Amino acid sequence: MLAVGASLDYIRAYNVRQKMQSDLDAALIAAVKQINTADTDSLKQKVADWFNSQSESSYSVGNIEIDTTNHKITATASGVVPTTLMKIADIGNVPVMVASSVKGPSTSYLNVYIVIDKSPSMLLAATSAGQQTMYNGIGCQFACHTGDAHTVGGTKYANNYAYSVAKGIKLRADVAVDAVSEVIDMIDNADSTHERIRVGLYSLGDTTTEVLAPTFETASARKRLSDDSYGLTSATSTTYTFFDVALSALQQKVGTGGDGSSSAKPLKLVLLLTDGVQSKREWVTDGVKWSGSTITTAGPSWNKVAPFNPDWCAYLKNQSNTMAVLYTEYLPITTDWGYNNTVGSTMASASWHSTWGGTMDSGVSTSITRRDYIPYALADCASSKSLFISASSSTDIVSGLSALFTQYLASVRLTQ
Repeated sequence: MLAVGASLDYIRAYNVRQKMQSDLDAALIAAVKQINTADTDSLKQKVADWFNSQSESSYSVGNIEIDTTNHKITATASGVVPTTLMKIADIGNVPVMVASSVKGPSTSYLNVYIVIDKSPSMLLAATSAGQQTMYNGIGCQFACHTGDAHTVGGTKYANNYAYSVAKGIKLRADVAVDAVSEVIDMIDNADSTHERIRVGLYSLGDTTTEVLAPTFETASARKRLSDDSYGLTSATSTTYTFFDVALSALQQKVGTGGDGSSSAKPLKLVLLLTDGVQSKREWVTDGVKWSGSTITTAGPSWNKVAPFNPDWCAYLKNQSNTMAVLYTEYLPITTDWGYNNTVGSTMASASWHSTWGGTMDSGVSTSITRRDYIPYALADCASSKSLFISASSSTDIVSGLSALFTQYLASVRLTQ
């Protein structure tokens, strides 16, 4: 009877201990988010109040240590579990004790790699009014750097981009710069002494180009972000978008993430801002034959224009890096034959697996358009669903990138 009683009572004690551990972890996680703004006594009281609101009244928080220098909170909790059959042996209760420690990434050393898609589709006018002005003037909503010259109202424009500049039309590429600028402001606020968080800037097209290696100097980041000569503004764009090549190249530049315990071992966050399409203009236009306004011969490479394969993000995620993805929604242009036969066509017609090695999410039909599958692919690229955001308007793009950065900083890492 003692053996049976001991097993039952210790199982009860074990379950109580597990619950107590969970409650203490939650209490410390709630408190650590205020470690930069609250005094030590207030933080200790917050831990105690949170724990007591979750646990049995007979359990109590013991020693609480607040390490503001290393932004770390450590605490213990203890209590007793009354026995049942073990009372036969004059054992009235089983003592239990747990310990926990938390530290937030926002207070650890961190490298932030901001990667901006520079494909021509990012030259879409950012607002409905801007898109309408572009279409009314030159018959296209995109401010491409290549293409025919236009004469509108007696004025000649070298290309679509020249027209957009003359009309003061803001493009999605410009909004992307605004979004990154907002994140740099947040880095200044999170690390006002510029000792813990570095920021790096990268452009993505046929490969990944490092515009600025990770630095504590946010002033340098702002300069390169806004200066046309560094290639991040709408003044330039790439011709191709090859994620398989670009993300592999980015892997080499980012390297392996650390635990954030020192400047030499920083946590690493990749913020990717993209429309998610593997593309090359020649894949749309080459080999197409027409009879009047009817296509008589399909483009042999139409299947290649498709959502990128999220498996390519494993290049970075497998090196202990965190991937956060902002999807700047690809505009459906159903009046354009190129769109209808590529991004607007089905995933089945893309032969996605044989072309790019992609495996579609279970439960999603291959009859879905390639455009509509993009958010599935980008969500699978992110390290978690909470680190993926889809944005359509210019306001959503700016707030979305900031939200992703905030989401990451708000997370915490249990250290004990």
